[in-house]
Amino acid sequence: MRSRLKRWLYLLHRWMGILMCAFFVMWFASGVVMMYVGYPKLTPAERLRHLPPLDPAEPLLGPGQALAAAGIAAAPKDLRLAAASAGRPVYLATLADGSRAGTPVAIDATTGAMLGGIDAAHALASAAAYGGGAVRAHYAGLVDEDAHTHSRALDAHRPLHRVLLDDEAGTQLYVSSRTGEVVRDATRTERFWNYAGAWIHWLYPFRGNLFDRHWATIVDALSIAGIAVALTGTVVGLLRWRFARPYRSGSRSPYRAGMMRWHHLAGLAFALTTLTWMFSGLMSMNPWGLFSSGRGGPSMAAVYGDMGAMPAGAASVQALLAGGDIRELRWVHRLGRELVLAYGPAGRPTLLDVRTAQAVRLDADELRRAAAGLIAAPVARIQVLDRYDLHYYDRAPHTMTGGGDKPLPVWRIEFDDPAATWVHLDPHTGSVLNSTDRPRRASRWLFAMLHSWDWLPLLERRPLWDAVMILLSLGGFALSATGLVIGWRRLRLSGHRFRA
Repeated sequence: MRSRLKRWLYLLHRWMGILMCAFFVMWFASGVVMMYVGYPKLTPAERLRHLPPLDPAEPLLGPGQALAAAGIAAAPKDLRLAAASAGRPVYLATLADGSRAGTPVAIDATTGAMLGGIDAAHALASAAAYGGGAVRAHYAGLVDEDAHTHSRALDAHRPLHRVLLDDEAGTQLYVSSRTGEVVRDATRTERFWNYAGAWIHWLYPFRGNLFDRHWATIVDALSIAGIAVALTGTVVGLLRWRFARPYRSGSRSPYRAGMMRWHHLAGLAFALTTLTWMFSGLMSMNPWGLFSSGRGGPSMAAVYGDMGAMPAGAASVQALLAGGDIRELRWVHRLGRELVLAYGPAGRPTLLDVRTAQAVRLDADELRRAAAGLIAAPVARIQVLDRYDLHYYDRAPHTMTGGGDKPLPVWRIEFDDPAATWVHLDPHTGSVLNSTDRPRRASRWLFAMLHSWDWLPLLERRPLWDAVMILLSLGGFALSATGLVIGWRRLRLSGHRFRA
């Protein structure tokens, strides 16, 4: 009975391994690429840097005037002013009313006309402004979704105009067909390495086609199969290893030379990391909703309030732009006041009073009182973080989890609710940066920590992190590549026997 179980264990590992080692090789190789080049994205810093400065001498309408002229009665969810569409100033609004809720629109800031029918010429003008006017732009067609635009964040802007720039980086831009703004950039290097990295690692060949709705199921199933192969391989490897006394050859492995010996040794050396990466890859998909608490997020109205009509006596746009090189204005509501965030080409935004156009600071005590209402539970404590830690940290902009807005210092507000919710809040702007609860922190450990090893003592000591990750990836690659060769030889041998 025991020998029969061992036989089935060997057969299961052999035939599942023949299938899965090809995926293992692909995952280990592409994982190294993703350490340095992630999926293409337009980071907030890049977007601001490429926006033309707003000219305070231009006769720009106020936000209330522009919304009224465009026939938008209800206050939008989000309202920004930037020279982001064909190089001219526009109000970019996200609608909040009725069937159009969530729809992005652009309003000409000089006439109040709603922009529509963004054509190729408009997209080329937006791309030229993004490039600074010193490079030529070439229209490359309209695309709904391609290998560099699978992100769901782009859904509201589809279809996308694709434009190529004649710059040194060979940048390809994607321009929204709704607002005319650039929503994604991808350099030649990013596009090349995307195919060798994120696109193949995340099995994106199954996205944007007839497999699209089954993509998550396919990834889950292959991850589970990978775990099974790694587990059975570990057991088989240990069973075949002589701990007490060596084989007649003097080796503790039954395989004297060749691929079988290397596969056995690599398997024992890198079994734990291989199993860890397969498991954490599955956890990245939040299988079966394991990390979904079922609770709603923070009640933003506690700090944000409702964005109503522009107040009477509001300062002119020209007054708001008087502070210097301003690339974008964003109207927000904080602590019962209408304010404006003024963004330059770099650094943190300046907070302006909407009536006086003067720089203001949020009252810390008032902000704490308001933040206590983010979750319907008592506040356990508020920490002031002036450096990154295990749960609030930043990565290089174009890596897998990099490129977000992670300012310092921030407040970590911990609530005494059943889910032990934490909210990270920027005390400078009053913006809620993110929230996390016990299930999401479990995901942080089981996915991000185990998969990317984004542990600060390692990340802060690069290239130590690089060396550890590359070494373990090479070990996993060797394990998988030898298994792939062994599997190919087995299939060829089986084919010869079948033909015979």
